[in-house]
Amino acid sequence: MRVLVRRGWGPRPVGGGPGARPSPQWRALAGLGASPGGEDGRGVRVREKPPWRVLFFGTDRFAREALRALHAARENKEEELIENLEVVTVPSPSPKGLPVKQYAVQSQLPVYEWPDVGSGEYDVGVVASFGRLLSEALILKFPYGMLNVHPSCLPRWRGPAPIIHTVLHGDTITGVTIMQIRPKRFDVGPIIKQETVPVPPKSTAKELEAMLSRLGADMLISVLKNLPESLSNGRQQPTEGVTHAPKISAGTSCIKWEEQTSEQIFRLYRAIGNIIPLQTLWMDNTIKLLDLVEVNSSILTDPKLTGQPVIPGSVIYHKQSQILLVRCKDGWIGVRSVMLKKTLTATDFYNGYLHSWYQKDSQAQPSQCRFQTLRLPTKKKQGKKIVAMQQCIK
Repeated sequence: MRVLVRRGWGPRPVGGGPGARPSPQWRALAGLGASPGGEDGRGVRVREKPPWRVLFFGTDRFAREALRALHAARENKEEELIENLEVVTVPSPSPKGLPVKQYAVQSQLPVYEWPDVGSGEYDVGVVASFGRLLSEALILKFPYGMLNVHPSCLPRWRGPAPIIHTVLHGDTITGVTIMQIRPKRFDVGPIIKQETVPVPPKSTAKELEAMLSRLGADMLISVLKNLPESLSNGRQQPTEGVTHAPKISAGTSCIKWEEQTSEQIFRLYRAIGNIIPLQTLWMDNTIKLLDLVEVNSSILTDPKLTGQPVIPGSVIYHKQSQILLVRCKDGWIGVRSVMLKKTLTATDFYNGYLHSWYQKDSQAQPSQCRFQTLRLPTKKKQGKKIVAMQQCIK
């Protein structure tokens, strides 16, 4: 769905009739960059070089790092890269606002709340983790178009959750792409700059976000230092290798013990554990798994684990290591703490629930006491809540 933006920013462009010379805005939209020394269609001469007037669009921690770099460049009077910096963000359920708004307010930068985009004159728009479709009318307000700082190697992981899907799918290489924005579609514009980096083993999405945010901020400043040249050297995205990174839902956090391997469960934990805890079902109660750990090979030789067949979801308390051992498709995972009404250590959960369950039926087998896959009903409100959580914690 196309998002409408506030119109009436500045005077109506002139010279746009049939046969007129394309304005620099159209050149930027076509990936050609602005015409140095030309006019922007409103009688205003387009700047050939810095300092630039920038309008920044962003929400989360990843975007905040890019904004911080822009702000530092504006404060550096010797470099003369940024003359003016203003910010657009989106409404937030948090009274403090999202990280970008918090930083902008602390830094005394002008802040607008979408769809209000201010009424000033700008040279270029910069977008990072904004999550709104931008209209052609808005893009063409900027003589040099709009740049997007995207934390993946496009065209891999187009969409709002590229870092989560990078971790979730076990990618070994990732990166950041600076691209030009196109109207009505996400992450399809020409690539202006792209750098790749290895994904650190067992890194969480939060850790990877911090690393890529710094890389993206440095790349953005590099592009702005040579903006006209950078735009003229842009290249179209490959048509092969396109993958999509949709927003996660609450259902993503529900472990499927019969289907998922231990590696897949740990990837899921590292990808979304800081946003929403992994969930399962125990005795008709929803239980959240808060702290997952890999199981030491010495523990796997315990007779309780090898002496009898167990089915996926089976739960055994390992007293020596004080963890819950849970069987999945191909092995075991360890759980140090859970939430069932309140936060419980593995020992607390055993003493309060598992042990009493065994006492009631001393003949019960471990396979009878098990976690089961939680099936959540599809609710639009629930999906909106998860999206808000993703924004607020970043």
